[in-house]
Amino acid sequence: MKIGWIGLGNMGIPMALNLIKAGYELTFYNRTPDKGKELIAVGAKQAESLTELVDNSNLIFTMVSDDNAVKSIYLENGILSHAKSGKVFIDMSTVSPQTSQFIYNTALENGVKFLDAPVSGSVQPAKEGNLLVLVGGEEEVYEQVKAVLEPMSKLSIYLGPSGAGSNAKLAINLLLGITVQGIAESVLFAEKQGIKKEDMLTIINESAVGTAISKMKSSSILKDDFPAAFALKHMAKDLRLASETAELNAIGASAYKTYQSALENGLGEFDVMAVLKELKGDGSTSL
Repeated sequence: MKIGWIGLGNMGIPMALNLIKAGYELTFYNRTPDKGKELIAVGAKQAESLTELVDNSNLIFTMVSDDNAVKSIYLENGILSHAKSGKVFIDMSTVSPQTSQFIYNTALENGVKFLDAPVSGSVQPAKEGNLLVLVGGEEEVYEQVKAVLEPMSKLSIYLGPSGAGSNAKLAINLLLGITVQGIAESVLFAEKQGIKKEDMLTIINESAVGTAISKMKSSSILKDDFPAAFALKHMAKDLRLASETAELNAIGASAYKTYQSALENGLGEFDVMAVLKELKGDGSTSL
C-alpha cells in the first residue's frame, strides 16, 4: 500500500515516521518543505503538489491544525475531485463533526472513501506509537485500513457514522480541559492556604484522583515552565468547537470561558497546563 501524508506539524512528523518504520512506502506534502527532512532521511518521498501526492498514493492521511486547514486541502484544493475512484482519505485532525460530515459527503459524490479519525494523545505518545485513534465513517472502510493505524496507536476504535470520531475527540478533550483546570485550581487553592505545591501534587498523584495527566504535568507546575506538548490554543479551539456542537453544562462552560480568556491573554502558544497562569492572573506577562 502506498501512503500519502499531508501535514508535518508536531504530531504529523512522528506519526508519519512510525508508518515508515513499519515498512510502508510514504510520500508527503507540506507547505513548508524543509519540515520533511527527517522523513526523507528514512526513505520517504516528497511530492511537489497535492495532486502529485494523491495520484501516487492509495491511502492519504491528513493531519493539520483546524477546520480551515482541512477545508483548504479537501475542498479549495480539490483533492477529492482529482482522486481516482476507490482511494481512501483519513483525516486525523481535530475538527468539527459538521466539517467531517461535509467532507465525507463530498468524497462520496466523487467516488472516494473518507474517514474522520482524530487522535487522543500528545507529542510523546505520537513518538511512541501510543495514540488512541477515534474513527467515524463506514465500518467496512475502517476494517480495510485498520492495520495501517496500528503503528501509530495503542488502540483504534470504530465509533459509528461520519462525524462520530470528531464528536468523540471533542468529548475526550472536554474532559481533558476540565481535568487540567481542576488540577490547577486545586494547587492554587492549596498554595493560598499555605500548602506547598510540591506537597499538593504528591497528594493528588498518590490519591484516588491522581491521573496520568496530573503526573505528566507535575514537573511543569513545579518549574512554573510550560513548553507546549499540547498547546493551549488547541484546547481553546477544541472547547469552542464543542460549545458550537452542543450546549455545554456548567463545568464545561466554565472551562470554555477560562481557556478562551487564557488565549486572549497571550497564553496560546504554551502548554495547556499554562491555564494555571490564567487562573493566577499572570497572563503572558510572566512567561
